[in-house]
Amino acid sequence: MRVRSASEAGEGAENEDGMAWGPGWAFVLDGATAPPGVDTGCRHGVAWFVRRLTSELQHELASGQRTLPDSLATAITRSAQAHRTSCDLGNPDSPSATVAVARHTDQGTEYLVLADAVALAPGDDTPARAVTDDRLDHLPGGRPYSRELVRACRNAPGGFWVAGTDPKAAYQAVQGTFPGRRFALLTDGCWRLVDYYGHSVPAVADFLDNRGPEALIAWVRAEERRNGVPGGKLHDDATALLAEPGP
Repeated sequence: MRVRSASEAGEGAENEDGMAWGPGWAFVLDGATAPPGVDTGCRHGVAWFVRRLTSELQHELASGQRTLPDSLATAITRSAQAHRTSCDLGNPDSPSATVAVARHTDQGTEYLVLADAVALAPGDDTPARAVTDDRLDHLPGGRPYSRELVRACRNAPGGFWVAGTDPKAAYQAVQGTFPGRRFALLTDGCWRLVDYYGHSVPAVADFLDNRGPEALIAWVRAEERRNGVPGGKLHDDATALLAEPGP
């Protein structure tokens, strides 16, 4: 499997995205930054958590012995164990991350998506197809959400799910299989091209296929500077990974 990838920090001091790949599999993570002044109960921070979860999930996928939900659940459990004695894991604002994983199978490419990361089948003979988990967009009452509502709905039935301290979240992910063995994985910093700026999924897929991940992120930054952002920070961490069959 050949992989092209790029990742660029947004406005934060550290890039809180993560990614890894190996023979026939890959994933991206996007750490969730708490609003200013929110006590997360963790002395390590989001970037540390993403690095830890990246390492644990990479280990699980490299072993190839578990399903994607089981692999993610085990990685969440081990990441939590790494700071259980030093941090308050019962805090609902404890560091967390969105996840998109893909792995080759005999039937094609299986995927798992948790929260607003994106798994993309670029499309050869069929239109490009994107999968994301949009439950965060459908919380009660509509946007803008209060901090209290987001806290109450995080990793709760009827709310939305992220990879944090509760391994049960892994079994709430969106799952399926793409035909073929080409895929792309994107964090939401790249998906602004669709969500904020109205570009079509096929247009983004074609651009990524032809120009590559670095150029895709440059396109995002150009759109942000030209058109601004409807709330939130101007530049978010952005990660794109494109995988194709081959040595």
